[in-house]
Amino acid sequence: MDMKSLYLLIALSPLVGSIIAGLFGWAIGRRASHVVTILGVAVSAALSFKVLYAFLTGQAEVFNAPVYTWLTVGGYEFSVGFLVDSLTAMMLVVVTFVSLMVHIYTIGYMQEDPGYQRFFSYISLFTFSMLMLVMSNNFIQLFFGWEAVGLVSYLLIGFWFKRPTAIYANLKAFLVNRVGDFGFLLGIGLVLAYFGGSLNYSDVFAAAPALANKTIQIIPGCDWSLLTVTCILLFIGAMGKSAQFPLHVWLPDSMEGPTPISALIHAATMVTAGIFMVSRMSPLFEMSDTALNVVLVAGSITALFMGFLGIVQNDIKRVVAYSTLSQLGYMTVALGVSAYPVAMFHVMTHAFFKALLFLGAGSVIMGMHHDQDMRNMGGLRKYMPITWLTSLLGSLALIGTPFFSGFYSKDSIIEAVQLSHLPAAGFAYFAVIAGVFVTAFYSFRMYFLVFHGKERWMEKKDDHHHGHDDHDHHHGLGPNDKPHESPWVVTLPLVLLAIPSVLVGFFAIEPLLYGSFFKGVITINSEAHPALEELAHEFHGSVAMGVHAFTSLPFLLALAGVVTAWFFYMKAPQIPAAIKQKFSFVNQILENKYYLDELYFAVFAKGSRALGTFFWKVGDMLLIDGLVVNGAAKLVGTFSRVVRKLQTGFIYSYAMTMIIGVLALMTLWFSQIILR
Repeated sequence: MDMKSLYLLIALSPLVGSIIAGLFGWAIGRRASHVVTILGVAVSAALSFKVLYAFLTGQAEVFNAPVYTWLTVGGYEFSVGFLVDSLTAMMLVVVTFVSLMVHIYTIGYMQEDPGYQRFFSYISLFTFSMLMLVMSNNFIQLFFGWEAVGLVSYLLIGFWFKRPTAIYANLKAFLVNRVGDFGFLLGIGLVLAYFGGSLNYSDVFAAAPALANKTIQIIPGCDWSLLTVTCILLFIGAMGKSAQFPLHVWLPDSMEGPTPISALIHAATMVTAGIFMVSRMSPLFEMSDTALNVVLVAGSITALFMGFLGIVQNDIKRVVAYSTLSQLGYMTVALGVSAYPVAMFHVMTHAFFKALLFLGAGSVIMGMHHDQDMRNMGGLRKYMPITWLTSLLGSLALIGTPFFSGFYSKDSIIEAVQLSHLPAAGFAYFAVIAGVFVTAFYSFRMYFLVFHGKERWMEKKDDHHHGHDDHDHHHGLGPNDKPHESPWVVTLPLVLLAIPSVLVGFFAIEPLLYGSFFKGVITINSEAHPALEELAHEFHGSVAMGVHAFTSLPFLLALAGVVTAWFFYMKAPQIPAAIKQKFSFVNQILENKYYLDELYFAVFAKGSRALGTFFWKVGDMLLIDGLVVNGAAKLVGTFSRVVRKLQTGFIYSYAMTMIIGVLALMTLWFSQIILR
């Protein structure tokens, strides 16, 4: 099989499964629907591992070629093409492996749902869309994949379309992402206008150095660097898709979708599309320190302030959602200091342990009969041992415990920021180092509340309508119910995700960050942005890094966060209650998510409605209908009524009018003679 056919098979296998399950699922049934979609994704995953292995062993060559030309307009040619290099290969494995785990998990999680076949069709369609995004070799195909994953995200957030909250959440995600996509599209427009009329990555990157000093005038008389404007506009697209402040507000609400979707789309794959895109565009971003500082500040704010929101959440899925926001902030910070390989390394490790945490949360929700409120849990360790152990491993990876995968990527980000010379690096370092304590605290607050302590669900058995319902049927433990471990189709993906969550960082850090894996794929100006190069001098192997970490500040802060969470929620639960009461103002700000939803509603939703009302009442009703259309008709009518009264039908009236007219003309004539 030639490489072109291989890559086509990787991309199209999930699409075939999606079409069969979506169009013919009603005829072939549930079992055949999940078999055909899982088979499609399994084929993609197996071939993706083959491609990654080839790149790791140096056997593969970069593939960059068009596959199909679908439009030619004037001098422009738009085609479907694949760029498969080491960066693509890594993303292929992440996307297909996590997707495969989610497909298997879904068999157990969605078994009672009437939309079973539709769900499998959607998640396979998402996998195809994401593969098209990461394999693209041009901006048009990138934008197609970008919008396709957004569409499927919209469909899946609102999967339970009879629930008003789900419809509100998917509409919110759609609208917020349109803001980011508008900036992204403008950035692509600038590329098309100034970079030689081509949208192929290789052509754009080749043309970029000649445009290093090119300026454009957005505001007359004010010169802006073309590359800075282009990069910032492209990054606005990433801010929407990767949920960076202030375009992050859609992601927590996306938890309205089924839990497998939260794991696949909103933790492991789609939200990392922005990180991938900026890494792919590194030759452009390296030419603009201004753009990098914008990236750095946005990531820093997201990493720290979204972590704060995780502290006050009681819905188990929303804690993991805010954790995702914070970790996306860490990835963005790494991009800002030109440590693109570190950002992509964290994309990979985070995909495994965050998918594990989301699927673990889903397993807990199943065991609790679809009650998501952590205040109604506790003591689940002895009832759900596999979920407990895998969730513990995922939490340890998340907080950066030495020798776990998350440690190697997260600590590399912190060190890279510390070594950066950009103006915003000081604030960024404070944000990421403070975020370590915050992450450890809310992660183990969730862990202790769910798996240890009092069995609070025993006290709630009389109330079957608490928590946030993840399904439309029965929820909450009944009087005779006990929590129970999930079936093997749920626990098997947890175990398989736990393995890379623990091990992959140890083995991958050296080739990914300090080897030749990304050589020639990611561009870094080492003279201007030496953080990664300086990081390489301090690296002495995975074991040495892990051992040294036990005396480092991030480890001590993470340990402090875990101990504080244990003391607050296991030993002295009255302390957090007292803090909440004493600092009720701060707690209210956090529970209302910094009032950003209200601000956006007041400024944009109400503002746009007020503007629309003004144009409707003043522009349409008053000016167009009232003055132009109806006004002209009224003017003709009024004039006609006056003229009609002059038509009496009597000869003497007309004779009198003629005499008066003649006298008027004579008077005018005599007055002109006198004036001369």
